[in-house]
Amino acid sequence: MHTDSFTFGIYPGSQLGTTQGMASGAPDQPVRISTALDELQGEHAFLLVRCYLVYKGKLELPVFSVDQPHQYAINGRQLDLVLCFQSLEVGLEGWLAFITQTLEEYHPYLGKIQITEEANVDLPVLDGHYPLSRKALVEGIILAHRIIQQLGLNIPVGFNATPDFNPNKKFWKEIGSLANPSFYHALGYVGLDFFPDVFRPIPNAEQEGVLEQAIRHILTFYRNSDMVDAGISEKIPLHITENGWPTPEGRPEATQADRIEKIVRILYKHRKEFNITHYELFGLRDADSKQADIFYHFGLLKDDYKPKPAFLIFKKLIAELGFRTEIG
Repeated sequence: MHTDSFTFGIYPGSQLGTTQGMASGAPDQPVRISTALDELQGEHAFLLVRCYLVYKGKLELPVFSVDQPHQYAINGRQLDLVLCFQSLEVGLEGWLAFITQTLEEYHPYLGKIQITEEANVDLPVLDGHYPLSRKALVEGIILAHRIIQQLGLNIPVGFNATPDFNPNKKFWKEIGSLANPSFYHALGYVGLDFFPDVFRPIPNAEQEGVLEQAIRHILTFYRNSDMVDAGISEKIPLHITENGWPTPEGRPEATQADRIEKIVRILYKHRKEFNITHYELFGLRDADSKQADIFYHFGLLKDDYKPKPAFLIFKKLIAELGFRTEIG
């Protein structure tokens, strides 16, 4: 990948996790999703489509956040497939078998793999709630990397987390204690899910430099404190794996467009300092534009697939800053 460009991606579905559980709206419409993805790409030939596959246990079928996600891995697009660990099993045999089977089935469509989702967050809809999630993260990354090498592929394997200002650094220190040379060799990136000016509004965020200062603070702490506590080298790339700005009542769509553009440009400006190579937006459309809850309104499109102003802004950013390659 060229150092002067971002690899962009987006979550195309409507199902999402909230602090109250899983939320969803009207069923996804694959044709309209594909049309929107094509338009976002424009003349670009590459875009990641981020999807989640949840492992619940050996006796349960895994659950996709988006039905048949490989249908969107066309026209130069590839999947960023997140394998979530949400099991109370006492061992990892089923989890490791699940990783093996999933990679064997989906490897033709993959651009990258993420092992676990926010394993530092203790909510039932996220992996940090499950006691073995940190061990599942470390062992899963080692296994996934080995399988990918055996398949002759060159795609990165990593994990993600949210900003963690807890002084005890329990999650990061636990990763460091579980890690071994095989883990550090296998690790291709670390992801960051962050939503500046969303759940904790930033006062005067519209003023010059305020948003940039807040973002730099988060990136500095994450890169130079959290990741260091886990023994992770500064040479490991940082991927922004989830970012967005929702538009419930009182949060204007025009402001969403402004925030997304500013955040992406700030990240791009500081990409070399923090070794940021990927940016993935959450997400393509609202889960339910009629709901009051903030979680239902993250889309660039309304729930009927009508675009908000941010849709064209994101398309412009991909065209200007995105990684280019040839289709075929």
